[in-house]
Amino acid sequence: MSRARDSALVPLEPESALGLWTDPRRWPGFIEGFARATRIDPAWPAPGAELVWESGAGGRGRVTERVEEYHSGGRIVTRVTDPSLTGVQTVSFRPEAGGARVDLELDYELTSPGALGRITDVLFIRRALTASLVRTLESFAREAQADASAA
Repeated sequence: MSRARDSALVPLEPESALGLWTDPRRWPGFIEGFARATRIDPAWPAPGAELVWESGAGGRGRVTERVEEYHSGGRIVTRVTDPSLTGVQTVSFRPEAGGARVDLELDYELTSPGALGRITDVLFIRRALTASLVRTLESFAREAQADASAA
């Protein structure tokens, strides 16, 4: 199992930041590569609910996220699958001066690692996934700033 992670400070309280994160209508503004949701379980983000989305051209393809844990105080854990990997994504929100600290982690395994899978993962894939998480959190912080300014 490999891990990609990043964190950011956002100007919203943890509960509000979690609400923004779990609102798929807002995902085009911050989820890296998100093009459109194709299926949203009416129970989303309750445990067991699934959301299926597709990326834009050259992206991850069809992504399925199934909620494993949801804590309204500031944490969501989803099982994530796409054509190249399967994993567990954990997003935690904790109080910090001026808002919330958002920690985003993806623990994953490649579905078809090939003979050089471990080396390819360490040299290329983990770096690319971490960069994607960084861009997602940068965009999320801008969305959170817009929400905080509007309030």
